[in-house]
Amino acid sequence: MTGRKRCILVVDDHPKLLKFIEIDLRLRAFEVFTARSGEEALKLAKSAAPDIMLLDIVMPGIDGIEVLEKLKEFSTLPVIAFSASPENRELALRAGASDFLQKPFDTEEMVARINALLPEG
Repeated sequence: MTGRKRCILVVDDHPKLLKFIEIDLRLRAFEVFTARSGEEALKLAKSAAPDIMLLDIVMPGIDGIEVLEKLKEFSTLPVIAFSASPENRELALRAGASDFLQKPFDTEEMVARINALLPEG
């Protein structure tokens, strides 16, 4: 192990949920960046070089599906999409998401999915 923390970019337009996920992941020794919009997510995906992205699908402006489509143009970053609407699962996976979680989700399940996509570091 190199000692480098695994870095996660969490994207959600709901500040309370974003903070909750950020705190949970930091307590589990992840480095966390957060974004509240699709535009911000794409900028951070380039500048912060995260290892994985957790991405809400339903957001104002650039939604999660559009983020996935634009992300594919410059990155192979694994993305776990999430949404309260189960019908967004197929859309997200078709747009390039690696996995999908339905809201509300258990943080243990979230971390298990992250660990399944990220090699130990």
